[in-house]
Amino acid sequence: MFKLAMLVAAASFSTAVYAADQPSVEFGKHISIVGGCHDCHTAGYAQSGVVDPDKALKGNPVGYDGPWGTNFAKNLRLVVADMSEDDWAKFAKTFQAGPPMPWFNVHELTDLESRSLYLYIKSLPGDPGPEAPADIPPKK
Repeated sequence: MFKLAMLVAAASFSTAVYAADQPSVEFGKHISIVGGCHDCHTAGYAQSGVVDPDKALKGNPVGYDGPWGTNFAKNLRLVVADMSEDDWAKFAKTFQAGPPMPWFNVHELTDLESRSLYLYIKSLPGDPGPEAPADIPPKK
């Protein structure tokens, strides 16, 4: 019975923390994790499961190969660098990217989720890092 009460309390706390009605950095961090942003856009995250704020969302020099060629996860800090929050909200609803980026999932973010993600990316400390390598077309 005690274990069940603890699980219910933990679930309630977790939901309350993220039941945001205004965009926030904290909710943006949550979105970046559950949305899988760090899986590709943060070098080393997939191996450690730990978000290092100094490395977070700077892209990844490891490419993703397929029949499309080789694509690289973009540096999201640089993507948002010159965008306003409104610019990002529009971009997030309309951009397209090559595989394996699930851009169609990003289109489904609510306005609150999208704006929170923007605030989180903008809040990350340190040097924004380099551009991602250019995508390589498929071999003929």
